[in-house]
Amino acid sequence: MTVYDAVAIDRLQGGSAELGQYLGKAVLIVNVASKCGLTPQYTALEELQKKYADRGFTVLGVPCNQFMGQEPGSADEIAEFCSATYGVTFPMTEKVDVNGDARHPLYGNLVGAADAEGHTGDIRWNFEKFLVGRGGDVVARFSPQTTPDADEVVQAIEREIGA
Repeated sequence: MTVYDAVAIDRLQGGSAELGQYLGKAVLIVNVASKCGLTPQYTALEELQKKYADRGFTVLGVPCNQFMGQEPGSADEIAEFCSATYGVTFPMTEKVDVNGDARHPLYGNLVGAADAEGHTGDIRWNFEKFLVGRGGDVVARFSPQTTPDADEVVQAIEREIGA
């Protein structure tokens, strides 16, 4: 069973998106927030998107308001903020819970993966990152403080896309 099996998530501005559409691509899934100290990571996420999109890679932003209410906006407000402030072109989903009883099934499939320090389980903060390989398996997990352009993230992406 892969991350994408039987999981759908709504797009930020409406309509369902089957996650299976990403099978065959490497995907960096990131729980994002607009009013967080880590929000400037959007810049590096967009740079990754531009650099690797034509090579079978995408970033998938997943807004979440579970960490000190740092993603309070509506879908339209989030989309406008990301576009106007950071020029985001990568796909974004609806706002979801990543922890707790209402955790979205996507995150239920992600949180079992360990990061470099061995952390598994609940998402610790905004901008935790999961790299999903072309086959739909989690191949790496990165802490919120690990920037998207950190060597370990870039190297993991390049391994997955065959750079």
